[in-house]
Amino acid sequence: MIILGPLLQVLNIAIDLYIWAIIISAVLTWLVHFNVLNTSNQFISMLGEFLWRATEPALRPIRRFVPNLGGIDISPIVLILVLIFLQMVIGNVHVSLMRANF
Repeated sequence: MIILGPLLQVLNIAIDLYIWAIIISAVLTWLVHFNVLNTSNQFISMLGEFLWRATEPALRPIRRFVPNLGGIDISPIVLILVLIFLQMVIGNVHVSLMRANF
């Protein structure tokens, strides 16, 4: 329990950071698509490439199952909901472990 509790908390923080990466990636995609940001800017290009490489492996399998809504990609929303569910499960496991020690 000495190691498992903090490990579950770190896992929860990592999931939070990944959720933020998904949100930033989606917003960045919209901003590039509507010509608010230009990908010829090296920082924007590097940030977009990093976020795409970080989020695309998790989003690609979801896109196979989510129906096409005419240009609207809801796979980030589905992934965020799955990650929030995973955080709740981790929280319940953590609480159960805490109760078992007392």
